[in-house]
Amino acid sequence: MNITDVEEEARERRQRIVEQNGNDGTHYQERIGKRKETPVFSGVLAYFPNAIKAVAQCSFAGQQQHNPDKTLAWDRSKSGDELDALSRHLLDHSIEPIDDDGIRHITKVAWRALAFLEKELENK
Repeated sequence: MNITDVEEEARERRQRIVEQNGNDGTHYQERIGKRKETPVFSGVLAYFPNAIKAVAQCSFAGQQQHNPDKTLAWDRSKSGDELDALSRHLLDHSIEPIDDDGIRHITKVAWRALAFLEKELENK
């Protein structure tokens, strides 16, 4: 039995359960369809494992710099100028790829881009 067979068997089992509960499963299928349109692992994490790890390390280093005594968390009060900071790091990258703290400027560009995108999506 291959992975496709296992997935198909699981889908059929879910559909039988939905039908036993007295509905046609349309809502469930729509929800599953939307979820499959967001391939977090296969569409992002698997494509960019090294970049994702570098951005995570950048987050940790930023936490140690700004709030070393606190649990890892995005302190938005210290992070409001994403596009300006992103641009500064991009310019600095063209001069010297590694920042004074040992982290690549381009990694900080990626972090700032994600921060800006997150805020944009929250405010849409």
